[in-house]
Amino acid sequence: MPSALAATLCAALLLMVTMGVRQSTGLFLSPINSSTGLGIVSLSFALAVGQFMWGAIQPVAGAVADRYGPGRVLAAGLVVLALGCALTPLAGSSFAMTVTLGVLMSAGSGAGSFSVLIGAVSRKLDSAQRGQAAGLINAGGSLGQFVFAPVAQALISAVGWAGAMLALAASSLAALPLARSLRAREPVHDTHASGDGGLGRAVSGALRDRSYLLLHAGFFTCGFHIAFLVTHLPGEVGLCGLPPAVASWSLGLIGLSNIAGSLLTGWAVGRWRSKMILFWMYASRAVLVLIYLASPRTEWTFYLFAVGLGLTWLATVPPTAGVVGKLFGTRYLATLFGLTLLSHQIGGFFGAWLGGIALARSGSYDWMWWADAALAAAAALVNLPIREAPVVRPLPAAT
Repeated sequence: MPSALAATLCAALLLMVTMGVRQSTGLFLSPINSSTGLGIVSLSFALAVGQFMWGAIQPVAGAVADRYGPGRVLAAGLVVLALGCALTPLAGSSFAMTVTLGVLMSAGSGAGSFSVLIGAVSRKLDSAQRGQAAGLINAGGSLGQFVFAPVAQALISAVGWAGAMLALAASSLAALPLARSLRAREPVHDTHASGDGGLGRAVSGALRDRSYLLLHAGFFTCGFHIAFLVTHLPGEVGLCGLPPAVASWSLGLIGLSNIAGSLLTGWAVGRWRSKMILFWMYASRAVLVLIYLASPRTEWTFYLFAVGLGLTWLATVPPTAGVVGKLFGTRYLATLFGLTLLSHQIGGFFGAWLGGIALARSGSYDWMWWADAALAAAAALVNLPIREAPVVRPLPAAT
């Protein structure tokens, strides 16, 4: 299906931009604080609001896309993202910074993110193709982190954080033609779609489903983990006496290794139950954090830690979306998966905010690392009771 492949590639490129911009914001925390004197706690709160806003907009954007098509939603998201980047250098107070960093940038990137993009492409594909497509889209987001993090750090060093923000705004606007390619609403290739009873009934039914709620619980801890790291890894690097480039390259390596992780996961969801894939991903995070805590704080420790984390960083998205699709079909996938992303970002709010509080009160992130490891272990366990049918593999053709 050439049109489906083209749409998948466009979605991957769009996610590369929106996630690349979003995942680079932690690099601005220290420069903005040095320039404005607003304080790490205030800026961490602004980024924490951004974590929540990115999730809160997903079911709303998904519902609009389910009803009217994804093109206008994606275009509006890119414009709002660019506006947030452009206005951040003008924000001179904690409130203004919360509006630009926390609301505008996050709402814009959220409207051009997983729920709308995966929902748009999934409608073009049958169930056997969706996992690989989600993995490819996910890899685009990881590539964005790999590309944007070191470029943003280089721009901060060369032209200052305000100039770097304006460059991110220009990058967002440059992606607008990609949104046009996904403007049409597609017929739904899904046996669950007929006679569905409408969006309200689909949402209320999902919220009464135990497996769906368990999926939310696991994804909540995933959001805590990712938001804490993307916001405060640069601060952890600084506490260890290492240069800022170690943080930017660590974030870039997370994105690079997650390209492989996303593609591998997209392949794996067609062969094994998604809940078991999620179990092993979350369990590996707990182990990696414990290994990090026991290791010397050198640049190679951070690089190896980043590569290990990157294999599962955003690779949780294809199996999570896969479980939602198996439980409820794809007619309202953008909305229902958007709600799981909201849970993810509620966890993200606490990961970003509590990290700042931990640093301000104790001078280190130690207790956040221990909390992160414990929550990752809990996330692994809550996925095991999820109701998911075994994967049915196609029989080989007769010769």
